[in-house]
Amino acid sequence: MKFMDVHSGFVGVSEDELRQAHEQDLAIEGSEGVHFEHAWMDPESGKVFCLSTGPSKEAVLRVHEKAGHPTSEIYELPVDID
Repeated sequence: MKFMDVHSGFVGVSEDELRQAHEQDLAIEGSEGVHFEHAWMDPESGKVFCLSTGPSKEAVLRVHEKAGHPTSEIYELPVDID
C-alpha cells in the first residue's frame, strides 16, 4: 500500500535538516516493513509531505514516532493514475 503523510511545525527548517529527519526514518523503516520513497517540504508553511509504501498506516506512524517526528495525518493512496 502507498501512503502520504503530512507533518507540521517545520517552519524555517533547512534542506539538510529535512534530509537528516528523512534519514532517521530510513534507518529504522525496515523494522516495520515500511519504505519511505520521497519527502517534500515547504519551509514557509512548515509542512512536510512523505510518500511511503508499507503494510499499514499504523506501521508508517510507528516509524515516524520512533524517529521522533510523529504525525496523525497519514493517508492511504488506493487510487493511482499515471
